[in-house]
Amino acid sequence: MKPRANAGKKPNQLPACAVLLAGGRGTRFWPRSRTRTPKQLLNIVGDQTMLRETLARLSPLFPPRNVWVVTNTQQSSAVRRELRKVPASHVLAEPAGRNTAAAIGLAAVHLVHEHGDALMVVQPSDSYIADAAGYRRLVRAALDLARTPGNLVVLGIPPSRPETGYGYIERGGVAARPRGVAAYAVRRFTEKPALPLAKKYASSGKYLWNAGMFFWRASTFLDNLKHFLPATHEALQELAKSIGTPRCASALRRIYPQLENISVDYAVMEPATRAKGKQRVFVIPAKVGWSDIGSWAAVHELLAAKLGANVSAGASFTHDAHGNYFWSPKKFVAAIGVHNLILVETDDALLLCSRDRSQDVGKIVKWLEEKGIHRLL
Repeated sequence: MKPRANAGKKPNQLPACAVLLAGGRGTRFWPRSRTRTPKQLLNIVGDQTMLRETLARLSPLFPPRNVWVVTNTQQSSAVRRELRKVPASHVLAEPAGRNTAAAIGLAAVHLVHEHGDALMVVQPSDSYIADAAGYRRLVRAALDLARTPGNLVVLGIPPSRPETGYGYIERGGVAARPRGVAAYAVRRFTEKPALPLAKKYASSGKYLWNAGMFFWRASTFLDNLKHFLPATHEALQELAKSIGTPRCASALRRIYPQLENISVDYAVMEPATRAKGKQRVFVIPAKVGWSDIGSWAAVHELLAAKLGANVSAGASFTHDAHGNYFWSPKKFVAAIGVHNLILVETDDALLLCSRDRSQDVGKIVKWLEEKGIHRLL
């Protein structure tokens, strides 16, 4: 293996690397989102793809050589084309989807091989953040806190509604102030609650949405994997022996599917919060205009100039129509007397649904899979 370049260096000398998770399919954005062109490779809310927008937010802090992307084999070529300045070897293609704990572990062993140790900024590649400058300020603060070995840091989104589709983070008191930013002790992570409980969480002021934005040293993450997910840690260490050798691709195909299929929240964050001893898990509230843009309805909400406005990606005419979202950039759309509809057109498919049922679009993909209609997937 390559020598650990930063072994023995002080924490403030560690390189900081951004790890973008870009392996999802985005089934709720069918028919635009397909297996080879998922949500993160589409221009959902702007001119650039979600992946490029994510990198653009981070680029003032991370040079391309310090950016890594974890995706899958179907999407890896498209990701490399999108991010041409990022070294091709930094686009890591999973041969099988094994959830976020494995994906982050794969990046961590590569960072240890490359640098000896490094700070990791783990981010989804398909979210929207309105206040990029404010976000970068919090990233800097979170990195400072994550420099301490053993610390696990997450950004939490102050809830704007009683959302049942997100996990929540219960915060305790202020435990640190990196760069003057309040970081709170995490009491616990909770999964997606039923509506009555979500209402209590949202109104309490003590709970934040878990947006999947994490900060830690690569060595810290791997130490936690060793403690809480030892079989996956052992397999990753076996894989790490092949990095930088001709055996790496075959070792990845052989070892990676054996890793446990579990999210980082279940595998590491929740048990770390319950562990006894010194406080190691922190949350920094991030009021930065975040949206996971999880459905076509969320796109409408984000782009509508005012409540009830129509949003169209191309030329359109509306009469006695409000609250609609139209994606048909090549065709003129005329809408009369319709309200709160989603219309999305591609060359081979047309989606029409009510805005309040846009979360169900993923069911179409499931049906197509069951029927074996792969040309629409």
